[in-house]
Amino acid sequence: MNTHEETFARLETKYMLSLDQAVWLTRQLHARGFQCMTFDSPKIQSLYYDTEDFLLIRQSLARPVYKEKLRLRVYGEPGSQSAGFAEIKKKYNHVVYKRRVSVALADAPDLLDPDTPSRLPDQIGLEIDWMVQRYHLIPRVLIAYDREAWINPEDPGVRITFDRNLSFRAHTLDLSSTVSNTALTLPDQRLMEIKIPGVYPLWLIHLLEDVSARRCHYSKYGDAYTRFIQPGALRSSILKGA
Repeated sequence: MNTHEETFARLETKYMLSLDQAVWLTRQLHARGFQCMTFDSPKIQSLYYDTEDFLLIRQSLARPVYKEKLRLRVYGEPGSQSAGFAEIKKKYNHVVYKRRVSVALADAPDLLDPDTPSRLPDQIGLEIDWMVQRYHLIPRVLIAYDREAWINPEDPGVRITFDRNLSFRAHTLDLSSTVSNTALTLPDQRLMEIKIPGVYPLWLIHLLEDVSARRCHYSKYGDAYTRFIQPGALRSSILKGA
């Protein structure tokens, strides 16, 4: 098992854009020296863990001062990954704290099983295990999307991402599966996230004003739960195989 650990603390704000807005913004970012990061695949999948009655996402949607989530995240096409990240994502007073440890996907079901003693390493592993045991967490929803990430080598603290093809499923919760998902966004929609350690630079504020970008409170998992999973949301016709 790979034991590489990472910790992040930053402000994250989201904007739901049209394709035209996103294209205009990426051109402006490129002109300012930003570069689009290249990966083998733009695909990201996150398997969210929650209680049987979806306690964590229900609490999160109430927008409390403090909230937390646990997910298993992988990068790349389904079936091509051998490792991922077990992540705790917490938000307190608008600041996002992410703590994660890499795990072999083959080991993840046992490592994140509330009824099995954890073998996750070090302090982050202990925190993940405590959260799994406290809430008796189980896999609940898989979220998938394609991401384009922009960074400026001269200002690495500012990271801007554009997500497209957001989708989910609440069945066949296997990160290696290629079964189809239910779409959450339209083909010409882009979810932009600005991730920054402090206040926005003035140039970025001006860009957002010029393109008429409006901040939104959007959660991929929350959208899937609110529109499709919670009682009364046409669950039987949409969650095929659930």
